[in-house]
Amino acid sequence: MIKKASLTIALLILSAVSLYAAEFRGRVTWIYDGDTIEVENIGKVRLLGIDTPEYQDSPRDKFYRKNFALAPEKLREIAQQAKNFSIREVKDRRVRMETDQQPYDKHKRLLAYVYLPGGDMLNRLLLEQGLAAVFRRYDFRYKKDFLKTEKLARKRGRGLWKKD
Repeated sequence: MIKKASLTIALLILSAVSLYAAEFRGRVTWIYDGDTIEVENIGKVRLLGIDTPEYQDSPRDKFYRKNFALAPEKLREIAQQAKNFSIREVKDRRVRMETDQQPYDKHKRLLAYVYLPGGDMLNRLLLEQGLAAVFRRYDFRYKKDFLKTEKLARKRGRGLWKKD
């Protein structure tokens, strides 16, 4: 009886995990900006849990000004650096993508953690380089880890956090 109950519990846990996250693979064909890529046979993929600045003035600039006192000129510079970093890391490479609680955003982009061929997560690498900030509005699996990573990049003065 105990074995049967343990097996049932194990199967329920595995089912819950598979509902929680899905995995996709594909070749990156285009980089729109630091946190949005195009993946063959999947479409647009938005890097989950992070935000890179935009190329042009954007409503997100208010977040960066209010929370971090970052000037628009700095944001435009980091936007280009983030895009270039993503191009170097993933363009024309096969990546593995993993979703979280919500697989798509309101723009129908896949929301994913993007893993490079060597196993590093692009989302985290952008944070480490100071080229992204944690997207704080929603909860996600790696939020605590991402906040620690962002804090370390700030302490080291990387990217967005570099004192000019």
